[in-house]
Amino acid sequence: MTDKSETQNKKPAVKKITNYKYEAELARLQIELVKLQEWIKVKGLKVVVIFEGRDAAGKGGTIKRITEPLNSRACRVVALPAPTEREKTQWYFQRYVAHLPSEGEMVILDRSWYNRGGVERVMGFCTDEEHQDFLRSCPEFERMLVRSGILLIKYWFSVSDEEQERRFQKRLTTPTKRWKLSPMDLESRKLWVEYSKAKDIMFAHTDIKQAPWYVVNSDIKKHARLNCITHLLDQIPYEDTTPEPIVLEARPPQQGYVRPPMNDQTFVAEIHDKV
Repeated sequence: MTDKSETQNKKPAVKKITNYKYEAELARLQIELVKLQEWIKVKGLKVVVIFEGRDAAGKGGTIKRITEPLNSRACRVVALPAPTEREKTQWYFQRYVAHLPSEGEMVILDRSWYNRGGVERVMGFCTDEEHQDFLRSCPEFERMLVRSGILLIKYWFSVSDEEQERRFQKRLTTPTKRWKLSPMDLESRKLWVEYSKAKDIMFAHTDIKQAPWYVVNSDIKKHARLNCITHLLDQIPYEDTTPEPIVLEARPPQQGYVRPPMNDQTFVAEIHDKV
């Protein structure tokens, strides 16, 4: 069985949102994200948001739009590198536990413990026994997190084979995106069906009532970002706790200070004011 949302059920062409409408709606949603952040802080909530999906599915861009207006102390993004030799000897979930939120925090996992259900499984980085143990343990681990008071929200970004290939090709000619084409990404192009099968197995075991998977259709990046942010805001009932407007008093006269000579300081060259 392959991922029908990615390979079989091809939807008719969708009219893309205009840049003007996209920017306006994104700005509105980002204001709501700030309100949500304050609510999480005031109520002492602990929130974990997992972003998973294929390479080039648009996870990173969505995460950037979510975190852009937020305080990085209250909303942390965790994107762990490959495990060290020491970490490989630990309980599989151990290195992720260290990054779980305290009260008043939201943690976004840019890929997560689901590496074992996806890339590790497909690329042979784990044994069949380790994979089977993950499928048995992961639902219990997540239920334990939920029982501890953590709100766990899981997103899978679904992109079609054709759109993923288009994005890979674009990365080849875009200097700021070329770094995204790792040897692992190039290998994944050859293993589309294997990744689909691994995802189906993973969903069958981990799409649980306490922490269901939410699939985001990400063939159109701007739609995916707005849809995902809107859904995220709907998952946490919040109220507007924005403080009352602050009135700044007039500053008192600044006396008794003489600025050192400007020649005593090293300034950055003002190149762009001459353009």
